[in-house]
Amino acid sequence: MTTTTMNQAKVFMDLENDYGAHNYHPLPVVLSKGEGVFLWDVDGKRYYDFLSAYSAVNQGHCHPRIIEALKTQADQLTLTSRAFYNDQLGPFEKYITEYFNYEKVLMANSGVEAVETAIKLCRKWAYTKKGLSPQEAKIVFVSGNFHGRTLGVISASTDPSSTGDFGPYMPGYIIIDYNDKEAVAEALDDPNVAAILIEPIQGEAGVVVPTDDYLPFIQKICREKNILLIADEVQTGLGRTGKLLATCGNCTCKGFCENKPEVRPDILILGKALAGGVIPVSAVLADDEIMLCIKPGEHGSTYGGNPLACAVAHASLEVLKDERLDANAMHLGKIFRTRMQAIVDKYPIVLLVRGKGLLNAVVVDDDEDGHLAWDMCLALASKGLLAKPTHGNIIRFAPPLVMTEDQLHECCDIIEDVMANFKK
Repeated sequence: MTTTTMNQAKVFMDLENDYGAHNYHPLPVVLSKGEGVFLWDVDGKRYYDFLSAYSAVNQGHCHPRIIEALKTQADQLTLTSRAFYNDQLGPFEKYITEYFNYEKVLMANSGVEAVETAIKLCRKWAYTKKGLSPQEAKIVFVSGNFHGRTLGVISASTDPSSTGDFGPYMPGYIIIDYNDKEAVAEALDDPNVAAILIEPIQGEAGVVVPTDDYLPFIQKICREKNILLIADEVQTGLGRTGKLLATCGNCTCKGFCENKPEVRPDILILGKALAGGVIPVSAVLADDEIMLCIKPGEHGSTYGGNPLACAVAHASLEVLKDERLDANAMHLGKIFRTRMQAIVDKYPIVLLVRGKGLLNAVVVDDDEDGHLAWDMCLALASKGLLAKPTHGNIIRFAPPLVMTEDQLHECCDIIEDVMANFKK
């Protein structure tokens, strides 16, 4: 990097530091362009993107079909609010509900807004349908979860960095250990439990994958006890784990077919890649018995379901299906974990690799307060690959699903080259 450009990059970083809230700790890379699996910094250096904006860019950066949908709709109409009908929302609602086999959808903006919507919807259902006494409904969460940063969501978090000095917290939550069937059975035996809200794979926790029978076990108990199963697939959904949804689990379908998934949540939460990394769009899907508990005036969003969002999300889902990005993620994920396992076997500094599809992580031999994973990510960036640590000693690897096999092997070579030069 030239001195001039270093100064230019520093200007941008200093501006964020001087005028922005200090609620993130980004890698010292200033990005200015993206296309497909690549990002470029202000110096013109090219990087492989192995974070995908936390899985929001499954379709790759600036996918031409999605950008064209954005431009076309932006020339026509961008926002009406829900005080009126618009000509994009209804057609998209039909498309997305048929796409995921639900009767109704409620459109929102961010992932955490959709999670909050699902929590409200669950409570409304608990009182109007299940018959729980007012103010008595409980929702079960699991340890290590990450559903966002609002107060209503961090109240269920076990991460001190999310909860510290933000209390008092939301009542009515039960938190149990993740991937513990006995804990599930005990918690769901409470007659005031209305729902359990869970990520099929915990992304922010370090790509923690439960046992194969965990989600089916939860669904079985939920159906027996008339408890809602709510799946937060904001990060895991839309092809990321090698299936259309992570809750498809080990079903035999090959994606986008009529086969029933292994687990069908009562409420499905989507976001991130729903708009292909272009604008904020999220969605909550459920059947009529649940969704129609909310009446006009009881919940809403000025931007939720806006024409621009609907056009972009429609194109994003079409790209996902037409390009069979779920199948590509499944294929490349197996190759990636095989390559990473060879690194684990060869270099003691890397303890293990885990994941599904193209949602993966490696655990570094260091404690959560260490700096090895951060230093490794700096070294990866210097060699043209962008990734980010989570929980100190875990590096998440989640490239866009449009990546080719040759590109993946090139990236694995970079990762191995970096890991080979680190010792505890």
